[in-house]
Amino acid sequence: MLDLKSAVVVVTGAGRGLGAALAISLADLGCKLILCGRNAAALADVGAQILARTGNSAEQVVVDLANMDSVKAALAEIHVRQPQVDVLINNGAMWLEASEQPHSSSEVLGVIDAALSGTYLLTQGLLPALKASKRPDIVTIGSISGLPNAPLHSVSLPFYAAKHGQLALADGLRQVLKGTPVRSLCVHPPYLEDISPLDEQWQQVPERQKGQKGTNRDVVEAVVFALTRPRHISLSSIVIDTDDGGLFS
Repeated sequence: MLDLKSAVVVVTGAGRGLGAALAISLADLGCKLILCGRNAAALADVGAQILARTGNSAEQVVVDLANMDSVKAALAEIHVRQPQVDVLINNGAMWLEASEQPHSSSEVLGVIDAALSGTYLLTQGLLPALKASKRPDIVTIGSISGLPNAPLHSVSLPFYAAKHGQLALADGLRQVLKGTPVRSLCVHPPYLEDISPLDEQWQQVPERQKGQKGTNRDVVEAVVFALTRPRHISLSSIVIDTDDGGLFS
């Protein structure tokens, strides 16, 4: 198993939920975090939690993945702070639930641009920094909603399409980056119970039985497992399924 200590990790959508859980957990493992998200106050809060737990500060970059000017500015800031990036975790996305009412153009564009346009441009812009690393990885946090023949459940059609696009993005990166040191890894979570490493429930997850919901911890552990595989192995598609909230639940 490879050691993640001192790895420079960029996490998008790091201000809350799964992104925050990933950031805190990776900081616990000794990684140097760059927290990216739309809400500066939320990023500062996660940074404070990391500092309190590890004694190490986490850098923070405000970025709206649905705004291409914001993505461009974030890339410039990241390059100034860290010319080398070891891991990029593309977790940032916008949720949009199904509705009987028509979705506005801003809702549709926000979902599609955050998941695809902004994510792609951020990834493309960070490739030189990743290629400067001896252990570069790109992790896409997809969804069971993005898998072939997945039911819609309660998600909107734009979100469903965006997650299918993220699967294509991860697979396309895997093909484009063949022959380079950069791996393209992808994890597809089910509907999750949103818990934090700061919560008591985090320690109780291993005691859960079949039939219970998956949690942020399950996704974090899958990501860490993929990142720590020997470099000749790429876990290009990890599907996390559950009876409650899973693919065909």
